[in-house]
Amino acid sequence: MIVIFILIGLSLIVALIFLSLYIWSVKNGQFDDNETPAMRILFDDIEIDEQKKDNNKN
Repeated sequence: MIVIFILIGLSLIVALIFLSLYIWSVKNGQFDDNETPAMRILFDDIEIDEQKKDNNKN
C-alpha cells in the first residue's frame, strides 16, 4: 500500500515539473510565432537550388 502512495507522490512531482517547464517556455516566447515554421519548409528548396547552382559555377 505504501508503494501506491510513493508512486502517486512521484507522479505529482513529475507533473508539476512538466507544468512549470511549459509555463516557463510560454513566458519566454517559445510559442509566439505560429506561421513561420509552417512556411519555412516551402522556401528551403529554393535556397538549396541556389546553393547547387553556385557550387556548379565554381
